[in-house]
Amino acid sequence: MSIEEVLKTGNYHLVDVREQMELEMDGEIESALNIPLGEIQDRKEEVMQLEGPKIFFCRSGNRSGKALEFFKSENMSDIYNGGGFADVQKSLESI
Repeated sequence: MSIEEVLKTGNYHLVDVREQMELEMDGEIESALNIPLGEIQDRKEEVMQLEGPKIFFCRSGNRSGKALEFFKSENMSDIYNGGGFADVQKSLESI
């Protein structure tokens, strides 16, 4: 399923893995849960308890890819790399 298809379902969670400083500088998506990549392992239960698809994103898609790989290693499914912040914003605007 593509990111746009997941977003159209309306049943998803956005997880922003950028640092707080980046949110302040570049903006944020209000509905997104912010868990910086460095905190992912410590806060994994918080993410694993979210029901429905989870879309990770960051500034460019690199850190969100690392978050995705971590959760795949934890046997989590229904997870997606949304890419960069601008990519996710554009996808949200197109639905």
